[in-house]
Amino acid sequence: MSQPPGKRAGRVLMIVAWAAALFLATRFFGQWEKHQQNPNSVVKSEQGDGFVEVRLLSNGQGHFVADGAINGRRVLFMLDTGATDVAIPEALARDLDLARGAAVQLSTANGRTQGYRTRLDSLQLGDIHLRDVRALVVPGLDGQGVLLGMSALKQLEFTQRGGTMLLRQNLK
Repeated sequence: MSQPPGKRAGRVLMIVAWAAALFLATRFFGQWEKHQQNPNSVVKSEQGDGFVEVRLLSNGQGHFVADGAINGRRVLFMLDTGATDVAIPEALARDLDLARGAAVQLSTANGRTQGYRTRLDSLQLGDIHLRDVRALVVPGLDGQGVLLGMSALKQLEFTQRGGTMLLRQNLK
């Protein structure tokens, strides 16, 4: 016994509607999760008389992460006021064509390791631009994230309140 054509079409439309709803829900929650990991994928800056300010929100784990650039190439920064220098994973340093300079001993959360000095021609976070920043290439550092340490942050004023960090670059 076959179904009337209208009933078959209705069933097909119902399946298509459910598939579309599942697809949209997956996209929505994927975007929401991505925003929770990096709420600063678009860094907003404010310019004033002689200064630039960037306001960052903490992510779901309480870290301050933001998209930025090193030597004009896009990177993901994690602000780390406990790091002496900007620390770049070795694989990313290769992709950025950073020179490996003098070897140095590093103390990390995972113990002692060897890294290499390097210099960044430019570092950008929103409209904050820094030049000639001291950095380290760290072979044991996992992932593609760059630890934005004090060699960059000491050039800025920064305050943290709750889940917000305000970075200010004085231009005068």
